[in-house]
Amino acid sequence: MPRQQRAHGQQSFADLTLVDLGGPRTAATLARLDAAVPWDKLVTPIRALPEYAKYVEDPTRPGQRPIDPLVMVKAMMLQKWYGLSDPQAEEQLKDRISFRRFVGLAQDDPTPDETTFVVFRARLRAAGLDRTIFDAVLAHVERQGLLVKRGTVVDATIVEQARGTKTGAKDERGHDRTTRDPGASFTKKHGRSYHGYKLHAAVDQGSAIVTDLVTSTAKDHDSQHIDALVERERRAVFADSAYSDDGRRARLSARGVLPGICYKRVRGQAELTPFQKKFNRLVAKLRAAGEHPFAWMRRLMNFTRCRYRGLRRNGFDFTLTAAAYNLKRAASLLAAAARRGPARAAT
Repeated sequence: MPRQQRAHGQQSFADLTLVDLGGPRTAATLARLDAAVPWDKLVTPIRALPEYAKYVEDPTRPGQRPIDPLVMVKAMMLQKWYGLSDPQAEEQLKDRISFRRFVGLAQDDPTPDETTFVVFRARLRAAGLDRTIFDAVLAHVERQGLLVKRGTVVDATIVEQARGTKTGAKDERGHDRTTRDPGASFTKKHGRSYHGYKLHAAVDQGSAIVTDLVTSTAKDHDSQHIDALVERERRAVFADSAYSDDGRRARLSARGVLPGICYKRVRGQAELTPFQKKFNRLVAKLRAAGEHPFAWMRRLMNFTRCRYRGLRRNGFDFTLTAAAYNLKRAASLLAAAARRGPARAAT
């Protein structure tokens, strides 16, 4: 059996000597996540790719086998949960016992290097499997009964991209050439200029699980993608005043959906009516769940700047970041439910 394949369930002498080592807190967290994630469902479509399927169909096929997709998917999730770049992930997998155990690498197994991560992502991106993974995670969360389904909160966040520098050369039209990402764009928010992309997300109001998402360039207005994000919602939609539109409220009401969208002043209106002010205050409390995923991603997953160039590459990254967030959020919800269980039983 190739060394890359031996990692799962077969311990070497080196593994046995290190069995009691490693950070207990990290190990406990990763054990909970490992038990909560449907790895087989995430890996099955990847193993069907030609690069992996040919070795499944013919185990005796000569040549260097790629590292098991299960190892790579687990490593990719570690990258998301801990905000690691490819070089950092390689370093941590070489250095941290708990990380190696989690992904299924024995101590003398080869560690995926930076190039391996790049190639693996490119395969998934070319096959469009980012959305497949996100949908599989969401279906798993729903089967666990974690979606409250009291309504959908829609919000967007800007993810900044490096602005680039001038190269000193000119293009065919005489314009200065720069290293700026041509897929990113500029926008202004609260008087400040931003350059990058936007993540538009639909979030389950009761659980703060991301149920749908769209990646766009930063100049797209927040309201441009809300209709697609809530087309399957049947109860209520909550959003801030950036999404305010009487036509949208009417369309939602016609579907029997509560239009919980904050009002904004229209032309000629000096201030909001007392009803609109009260309505906005009520909606603000309910739509707070929509900001929870973005805050968690920024604070705990280092989701503060774009790691790649181009809309497709960043869309792939944003989608996998949302899937990784959903997995961690689901594990937290399950742990909280387990803690409440004994207390309820005692009463």
